Amino acid sequence: MSTQDMMMPMSLNEIAQAVAGRLSTPQGAAADTDAPVARNATSDSRTAGEGTVFVAIAGERVDGHDFVADVAAKGAVAAIVDHEVDAPLAQIVVDDTVAALGALARHNIERRRALADRPFTVVGITGSVGKTTTKDLLRGLLGGMGETVAPVGSFNNEIGLPLTALRVGADTRFLVAEMGANHVGEIARLTSLVPPDIAVVLKVGVAHLGEFGSVERIAQAKREIVEGLLPGGTCILNADDDHVAAMRAAAGGPVTWFGMDAGHARAGELTARDVTLDATGHPSFVMARIGEDGTETWRRDVTLGIRGAHNVMNALAACAAAVACGMDADAAADALGLQTRISAHRMEVGAVERDGVRFTLIDDSFNANPDSMRAGITALAGWRRGEETEPYRIGVLGAMLELGGDDHRLHRELGGFAVDSGLDAVVTVGSTDDPVLDALAGDLADGAARAVAAAGTDAPVRHAHDAAEADAIVTELTRAHGDAVVLLKGSHASGLSALATRWQPVPER
Repeated sequence: MSTQDMMMPMSLNEIAQAVAGRLSTPQGAAADTDAPVARNATSDSRTAGEGTVFVAIAGERVDGHDFVADVAAKGAVAAIVDHEVDAPLAQIVVDDTVAALGALARHNIERRRALADRPFTVVGITGSVGKTTTKDLLRGLLGGMGETVAPVGSFNNEIGLPLTALRVGADTRFLVAEMGANHVGEIARLTSLVPPDIAVVLKVGVAHLGEFGSVERIAQAKREIVEGLLPGGTCILNADDDHVAAMRAAAGGPVTWFGMDAGHARAGELTARDVTLDATGHPSFVMARIGEDGTETWRRDVTLGIRGAHNVMNALAACAAAVACGMDADAAADALGLQTRISAHRMEVGAVERDGVRFTLIDDSFNANPDSMRAGITALAGWRRGEETEPYRIGVLGAMLELGGDDHRLHRELGGFAVDSGLDAVVTVGSTDDPVLDALAGDLADGAARAVAAAGTDAPVRHAHDAAEADAIVTELTRAHGDAVVLLKGSHASGLSALATRWQPVPER
């Protein structure tokens, strides 16, 4: 086990006090409740081992309380439960195990901050799009300065964030905390557990609009990360987004800007100019800092190691945060080109060979909203554009959820955008089990078909009702076109990542 997997060592009595629980030590459980025996925490029994505190959470399909005896056999030292279980393991009984997980994470961060002779910085990141990629980039930048803990994938809710915070140990220099929300008040809850020293706000978009009810409510929710900063903490704000820029009023400390709109550049803003893409979508640009008089005070040529023009903004945000953490700006800019590995199913490129066909896959299937859908389609449209021999570009698109009353219109618009962007074929993927998903995917196909008719082209538009049907369609299209590139893009619920699993791409860089 690496040191990055280890929280501050705690005794069982200390944990019980931190979570306001009752400690019970059944026969056969460890007797010394004052020894610092707990070294890590998990809510997944499969990852439990020596020194583990297991947090038993009752989910929709699985109840963690059913696995308390299993983790005892693996060497766990205690379980946090909402009722006692017949198992030879110390148990800390609480009213709500999710709340107790958060309380334990808060205590762990407080313990780490109490080591005054060892600097420690928490960077919180939120936004409707780009959180995970920005987190991945920043983790790579800060890793060269000291031990850095960051979530795996998108662990950004009331369970994922505390589990990440419980990986912070005495030697941790930075914690990069991704914070997401479906409702007003959720980020405030997260910052009460892990208050950031630096807050990054990327964008206020229409993701989860159906849950929030309005863009203004989404902005209110994202603003909570600024309001939750430690006193004097630094805000890093997107200057191009009016809703984000307005959060400056809530800042109680320094504000740093990033953006690409030269029309309202602010003093000190980190910006990107002259953005170009290579044949496979890697952006190159000039990164510059704007001075008080609007002129450049610093500049650096940058080529990203990840793909997609939309990731330029994420790179600016990560670089600004790294500099706020004390990293040299030149070193941060140069290091962006070395960051090639980000979380799975995000603009992940691989070669697929199966059933006698071969094609390039751009797997961006982790999630989708209108902004990221447009970005993915644009990236596919630009793939080797302008070369003497261009690939056959196929967009495999799934539904986007939680968009509110405009969801059908937005899907039709994005289907049309795919065709207008120059894709050679559009395959939309619905669901035989979920009529809502199927109808929204049908809207994508309808918008694409209308655009094809308006343009007078013969680009095929096909609507599949499940992954197997989509697989057959893509196989048919790629068999007919020897040099094909396929984009997978849709909300997590659309299940498009199952296609990537089925195809088993071999990663390319």
